[in-house]
Amino acid sequence: MSKDLRFAMLLDCYGEFLTPHQYRMTELYYCADLSLGEIAEMVGITRQGVRDGIKRGEQILLKMEDTLQFAARLCALRENYTALSESIRAIASQTADNASVQEECRRALETVQQGEKLL
Repeated sequence: MSKDLRFAMLLDCYGEFLTPHQYRMTELYYCADLSLGEIAEMVGITRQGVRDGIKRGEQILLKMEDTLQFAARLCALRENYTALSESIRAIASQTADNASVQEECRRALETVQQGEKLL
């Protein structure tokens, strides 16, 4: 079973829809990067039981994302904030001699950065 790191983000978005047991195993697997054997030892079940729990958790997370598209929207917002920041910096560097434009760029960049923090 190869690790698909998008599940770490899906876990952040939809983890509350998993049982506490599924959440813990999925978090240990994707976020703590533990092996199935290590998780099995920690939670006291078989390696196959861990695999089954993680697979069921993945199915739930994928179904939630297919329905709500929250993680995809969050990624798109992050990309948009990055693009805005780059554009503002480019404008600022091209208008270095204009103090009023520099001030507007500074304020715009500050606003974008505040938005990024909320994500």
